[in-house]
Amino acid sequence: MAFSVEKDPGIRELDLPYDELFRLVAVKALEYTGCPYSCEISLRLTNDEAIKEINKEYRNIDRATDVLSFPMLEFIEPGDFSGMEDMYPDCFDPDTGELILGDIIISTDRVASQAEEYGHSVERAYAFLIAHSMLHLQGFDHERPEDAADMERAQNGILDDLGIRR
Repeated sequence: MAFSVEKDPGIRELDLPYDELFRLVAVKALEYTGCPYSCEISLRLTNDEAIKEINKEYRNIDRATDVLSFPMLEFIEPGDFSGMEDMYPDCFDPDTGELILGDIIISTDRVASQAEEYGHSVERAYAFLIAHSMLHLQGFDHERPEDAADMERAQNGILDDLGIRR
């Protein structure tokens, strides 16, 4: 597995093992769906100002958000990796053979404020956003109520398995 974490200058620094927690939650999310591949995933930590600009540019929404996910693949069914080699041969790194799953961007400003707002640790807030985004990278969404329920169940399962509770 290839996990990369990039920290923008000027982010709100949190007392977290960013890389270690990213890897832990990402691997658990891949195990949750039964992903059969070694994957490449990148995480960018930024602030509200930068994520607002990215949100505006890519989603035409002119406000900050907590997390953005940029999946490289489209799934017929969430978490169903069957046929990926045939459908997306260019999404496998030719040097490593790893499936390039996508990119995640998290605002550390939002991690801190959501931890306070929801009354839990910054570790839990950060881990939740990683789990949430990892599910988006694997085809999950929350547009319809039934999809939102499936995604919430998956997020809770991933964090519960890791012992990261509210």
